[in-house]
Amino acid sequence: MKKTNSFIALILALGFLTPLSTLAACQERPTLEPPSLGTDSTLPDGSQESETPPQNNGNGNSAGGENSSTGNENESGSTGNGSVSQTPTPAPTPTPNPTPTPPTTQPTVKYSSYIRCTGNSVNLRSGAGTGYAVLGAAEKNETYALVGKSGEWYQTYYRGKTAYISASYAAVLKLETSQDERTEKVISEGYKLLGVPYVYGAVRLHDGKGRLLSGFSTQKFDCSSLVQYMFYKGAGTLLDVTTRTQVKQGKYVARADLQRGDCIYFTNESRQHLSGVERVGHVAVYLGDNYILHTASDYARIEQISAQRWKFYIEARRFL
Repeated sequence: MKKTNSFIALILALGFLTPLSTLAACQERPTLEPPSLGTDSTLPDGSQESETPPQNNGNGNSAGGENSSTGNENESGSTGNGSVSQTPTPAPTPTPNPTPTPPTTQPTVKYSSYIRCTGNSVNLRSGAGTGYAVLGAAEKNETYALVGKSGEWYQTYYRGKTAYISASYAAVLKLETSQDERTEKVISEGYKLLGVPYVYGAVRLHDGKGRLLSGFSTQKFDCSSLVQYMFYKGAGTLLDVTTRTQVKQGKYVARADLQRGDCIYFTNESRQHLSGVERVGHVAVYLGDNYILHTASDYARIEQISAQRWKFYIEARRFL
């Protein structure tokens, strides 16, 4: 009986304690606040997050608060003051201005001037005026070098002398000069001899090797002796004594590539039926724009190449 009463007492005691425990368990637990950073939560500049893993403080939050990142780990990380950090885009590297390419310098084009007689038998005088002596006469379309002007008179050369022709009976034309000064010097020697009579077989200046020949005169030339003289006096170049030996010298030039100062070799009426080098019978110095300087059948002159003379064309040679 005592044991039964004791068991009942124990059960009643346990029943009384259970509601109290339940009541204590139902009471609200106090909320744990994260550590305060004060009124200014911004981390000092230059602070970096410790490489040591955050330690749990026992309440489920890592030390340093819920947002412990300083924003230094990646581009979109949060900074300590809550603003979003972005890596600034680097300024583009300025492209240096390219060095301007200097314009290609084109050679200055120069021209030689000539006078073409527009009248018939126009006097060539020793001075600029009608009171001066007559040296000769220019026929219509004959061309001379223009080397100066005095008043209304053009200055030129005639048979090795300075001569003048009235501007009223002359027209000016121009031909492009060569860039090679030697070429211009050679041609200038020919200017001085315009009007000199043609003499077949005239004594040459030299024998083709540079040895001067006796009996030479600047008052008579044939075609090959004139060309030989021009190149020797103007450029010191040695040409042989006939057209048939000269044509073997220098450098071959195609007709389409003719330049001022080239020598053009032709056949003629008496040689056109021959073969080989024997066909060559005439030579002229090319001035450009279809003009040549040569000794024709009468005297040294400047003129355009006629259609008939082009039919006699054989080849051209360049000596400079």
